[in-house]
Amino acid sequence: MNGAAEGAFRRHYGHVYGYFRRRLGDPERAEDLTQDVFAAAAKSLPDERPGDPPVLVWLYAVARRRFADEARRRSRERRLAAMLPKRSSSEYEPVAGALREALARLPGGQSQVVLLKLVRGLTFAEIGAAVGLTEAAAKMRFVRALEQLRADLSERGIEP
Repeated sequence: MNGAAEGAFRRHYGHVYGYFRRRLGDPERAEDLTQDVFAAAAKSLPDERPGDPPVLVWLYAVARRRFADEARRRSRERRLAAMLPKRSSSEYEPVAGALREALARLPGGQSQVVLLKLVRGLTFAEIGAAVGLTEAAAKMRFVRALEQLRADLSERGIEP
């Protein structure tokens, strides 16, 4: 962490965390997003020079962008949940069980890519960064995983 980022962390961590905590109501997610902001600060925050805007202004700008990303992710999750038919969970249990088993059988990190994309709503660039792949490799791993899941479920008589 560069000197400017370290100083900003010490002085402003509580401000940024409070920003997320008030808006999200979820202390764990607020902590995650706060860490994201300071990780960005460690990468790009320039050393302070006289006449520059206060560091807290820069941190809040990054925090607003992270909060907007989080709001979009939550909105996607709500839309997806609203599209699912309202049936009892017992009707879905055979399919859910088969899907869990099929995901567990996926090779070499494919299940992780599928879960990051479909459950967390990450972009392929974000997935690549999280698992140490290029964006193109994350896309390819996702496509191959979906092909394998379709084949596995079809063998069980479940048509996705």
